Amino acid sequence: MDTSGDKIILEGMTFYGYHGARLEERALGQRFVVDLEIGIDLSEAGRTDDLAYTLDYGEIYHNTKRILEGEPHKLLEAVAERVARAALGYDGATWVRVRVRKPSVAIEGGVLSASAVEIVRSKEANPPRA
Repeated sequence: MDTSGDKIILEGMTFYGYHGARLEERALGQRFVVDLEIGIDLSEAGRTDDLAYTLDYGEIYHNTKRILEGEPHKLLEAVAERVARAALGYDGATWVRVRVRKPSVAIEGGVLSASAVEIVRSKEANPPRA
């Protein structure tokens, strides 16, 4: 899967959710930061200056927000998969890269500045691992 072509990038989308494997994470909640890249041919949008040939950033943001602020999941991997599936549902989207971060993670015996997962998915039947 080639991720070097045209893409829409939304970085630093920040939400408050209740995801986590520990009970306190699910009870208290925390901030999550999502970076999203969606592969899409943007040539016609560039030529015509017409929103019909691209994706609406506001719609992408609000759909991502619904996932992050919605049903709790134990794993960041599950949250990232839901975001990826939603992004691949947009017309013209061919691949997606999703990074979900938990800033200021407390772990037994220490503190991390963040933990994160990043996944890459495509509409191909059997996409290669990136």
